[in-house]
Amino acid sequence: MNWNEIREDFPLLKNYPDVAYLDNAATLQKPNCVIEREKQFYLTENANPLRGLYQLAVTATDAYEKARETVRDFIHAKHTEEIIFTRNASESLNLVSYTWGSFLKEGDEILISTMEHHSNLIPWQQAAKRTGARLVYIACNEEGFITEEAFKSALTDRTRIVSMTHISNVLGTRNDIRRFAQLAHEKDAVFICDGAQSVPHISVNIQDLDVDFLSFSGHKMGAPMGIGVLYGKKELLEKMPPFLFGGEMIEYVTRDEATWAELPHKFEAGTVNAAGACALAEAIRFYQSIGMNHIEERESELGSFAFEQLRRIPHLKILGSSKAADHHGIFTFLLEGVHPHDIAEILSADGICIRAGHHCAQVLMQQLKTPSTARASLAFYNTEEEIIRLAESLKTVRRRMGYAD
Repeated sequence: MNWNEIREDFPLLKNYPDVAYLDNAATLQKPNCVIEREKQFYLTENANPLRGLYQLAVTATDAYEKARETVRDFIHAKHTEEIIFTRNASESLNLVSYTWGSFLKEGDEILISTMEHHSNLIPWQQAAKRTGARLVYIACNEEGFITEEAFKSALTDRTRIVSMTHISNVLGTRNDIRRFAQLAHEKDAVFICDGAQSVPHISVNIQDLDVDFLSFSGHKMGAPMGIGVLYGKKELLEKMPPFLFGGEMIEYVTRDEATWAELPHKFEAGTVNAAGACALAEAIRFYQSIGMNHIEERESELGSFAFEQLRRIPHLKILGSSKAADHHGIFTFLLEGVHPHDIAEILSADGICIRAGHHCAQVLMQQLKTPSTARASLAFYNTEEEIIRLAESLKTVRRRMGYAD
């Protein structure tokens, strides 16, 4: 695999050759084919899908529904109508919390982990407040893992919903979603998986995981911002009330009543982001042309290299697992005596893009006893040279902040 050639497919990386982009957990850069596919929709297919009977509208509808089928195939869902297009993973999780969450009652329990992104925490926090259910947290250990023992001890006969990240956006650790979903189902609880950090980086097979719902964002895998996916088991989606109202989610309306469209359109109110869906499908095809196995292997190699470079830096502490493979290309760290924002600013001056802050995971920050951290995150198009630049710049940060060493 010629990774230098693949890197050439990303125009922003070519336009800024002196910039090392290492904030891929926040958003991935876009390949040419994705940018061109979105442009093509507006140039040659632009009409409101699902509504008009004229040929242009039929073409737009066909492109939109073919994109849905591409997503279905990518995550190995059984039915195309199990794929709901949303704006992002956050909206997908909110959709489930408002709809399936409406079945909760006082005394029921919602189980989440302390490592959840706010998008998989606040919706359940609010669902608990609306329904009188109880929000229960399960803490990860020092290595950043939820152990099976800890999961079993938190799961009770009152647990109705379990919602958990597949890969942590802070520590990079991967939860045993398949086993946890199995345990949840033994208690007749539904299992929701936040796949925002897993779907773009590892092979995800819905049939193998057997989760009830899965969310992910297109922009984290090279698609445009503003397109996301909710997968849900058909039998569950059919039981759920709509999330938003209007547009093609309606079947029939009288002055006093309305009935809803069939899946998946029941959950897609208003004019849909057809161009974004088509571009997401193109991003998936781009990934498939490389091969998810090759992407996993490349990112694992880069991660091992980065871990070795970072752990040799004096006064730097990598949070989470002591094994490179457990980080899945996400390295969150502290540098003694230097605020993470200062680290990010100094690295920015050297043309290196990393993230600093609480990473939308303040509950985890509270557990780690730090208000903020610095984070470098990798993608398959990154290079060893960029990682060396990161390490060399980090070695100078304390001196540039006035420390003797």
